[in-house]
Amino acid sequence: MLRLGEKGAIPQRDNETFAIAPHIPCGLITPELLRRIADTAEKYSAKAIKITGAARIAIIGLKEEDIDAAWDTLSLDKGAAVGLCVRSIRTCPGNTYCKLGQQDALKMGLTLDEIYHGMQLPGKFKMAVSGCHLSCSESWVRDIGLIGNKDGWALVIGGNVGAEPRIAQECANGLDESSALTAIDKVVGYYQQNAKKGERLGKMIDRVGIDVFKQELSNLGR
Repeated sequence: MLRLGEKGAIPQRDNETFAIAPHIPCGLITPELLRRIADTAEKYSAKAIKITGAARIAIIGLKEEDIDAAWDTLSLDKGAAVGLCVRSIRTCPGNTYCKLGQQDALKMGLTLDEIYHGMQLPGKFKMAVSGCHLSCSESWVRDIGLIGNKDGWALVIGGNVGAEPRIAQECANGLDESSALTAIDKVVGYYQQNAKKGERLGKMIDRVGIDVFKQELSNLGR
């Protein structure tokens, strides 16, 4: 039996079949990739295809002996769906497509995805980028969230969903793209060096205080 997450396979409820979730940066996909996913699901008799909350497309109900071949057919990278690492970055359409967007959420999300997706950290870590204050990608309930305003990005940290959901706390605002990336790098770096194993960022903030992070970022605002 495969270990959890090995070969990008996630054991299912029946303890016999597996799901795989290819990496689809920021949920942007082409017709050709959709066809490839559909063909793979049909070829290996998947029980279901599910769009996940992280904007991946999971192929569910594969037999263990078909997993390697399914990945070969897909020719896509594996999504970081399990383990103590940075998961897929969530974004809204931002000002690329949405008339309400104040900032380019897709560009920022793709940049963050390229830097951080799959990075090993002390605990599970989620990021989201929202192009305006409506926060459609749910930045307020992610370990790190960016929210676009007319004057730049607001950075919020420490949110999460789950059995004990919490709203993130704002620790910087008025950030341009470069400053936002630098701020996130500092937050991730501090977390990486100081978090306990399995400790989410919000729990760490409870332990050390939000002022520690604000001090780290004090010179980043405009």
